[in-house]
Amino acid sequence: MGAVDTPERRSSGKKKGFGVQRKKRRLGIRIDMTPMVDVAFLLLIFFMVTTVFRTPKALEINLPPKDLKQDVGKSKTFLIRVLADGRLYWQDGASTAPWTRSSVVDLKNVLAPYRGNADKIIVVNIDREAQFDFMVNMLDELHASKLTRFSINPLEDKDKQEVEKL
Repeated sequence: MGAVDTPERRSSGKKKGFGVQRKKRRLGIRIDMTPMVDVAFLLLIFFMVTTVFRTPKALEINLPPKDLKQDVGKSKTFLIRVLADGRLYWQDGASTAPWTRSSVVDLKNVLAPYRGNADKIIVVNIDREAQFDFMVNMLDELHASKLTRFSINPLEDKDKQEVEKL
């Protein structure tokens, strides 16, 4: 609460002269800050207790053991090669068709025919010079297409030269 300190009045019984005036003494004001600090801490505790922290959104990836080697038939694979400039080349391992050119933006349309296919293994070779965003978008599209079996590898020079000729 607040308190006001008032000075005591001295009365000498004499009236002062016409020209002599004394300055009025300033009143001292003292405010007790204890209740405000209590309220501030109560609000702080309230907001700390009631705040819901957002869990980070992350894609869960289950990695196989390192010593596990498994041969996969070419017919079950779907190959994707991503170059540094955003060009994307893809080939279905089941067909003998040549590499098809697309872009990272059109990846959703490329993966649409294989949506939810649990047997298809997607092999992604991405150039080391490519933007990190390309790989993140690739993982997001694979997750959205419900393609859970995939492998991400760096693009080797011989593979890069093969698709650049197209």
